Amino acid sequence: MFLWYVAGSVLIVWAVFRSHGVDYRFVAAGALLPLAIDAPFGRPAIGHTLLAAVVVLAGVMLATIGRPRLLRRRLLCVPIGMMCGLVLAGAWTNTHVLWWPTLGVSFPDRALLPAWGVVALEELAGLGAVVWMVDRFGLRRRATLDAFLRTGRLAAAPKTAPRGRAPRPRRTQH
Repeated sequence: MFLWYVAGSVLIVWAVFRSHGVDYRFVAAGALLPLAIDAPFGRPAIGHTLLAAVVVLAGVMLATIGRPRLLRRRLLCVPIGMMCGLVLAGAWTNTHVLWWPTLGVSFPDRALLPAWGVVALEELAGLGAVVWMVDRFGLRRRATLDAFLRTGRLAAAPKTAPRGRAPRPRRTQH
């Protein structure tokens, strides 16, 4: 389930925000947080609730009062990633978990992960997203990959002209 949550969340956040200020390392960590919280239970529980993501969001906002703006912006990526993880987990399909504790305090007895066939398909989709992002963001180049690992930021790779053709000059208005 690693690639499905990590790549899916990064791709969703990139597609929605298209911001150079997002730290995608924190988005990826946030996407895995519901699974990490609920792993000891072996089923969707507190980590898969909307309340957990809201508590993390409130905690980030309170903990960063008076702190550098960059720290708040980076840490806000964690609850954003959590929300993406909930979407990718299909948490909305189990209202008793998603809206806990408003519909009762017990958690249904369901498996934390779907059937192995579904997991395999999700991981293949995640791998496809990784391959696309590596190409789209130029992560094959060592310098670009190092910059991403250091800053967590993604920038679109410059587009190159097809082989055998020179790029067309841009027309400027005078």
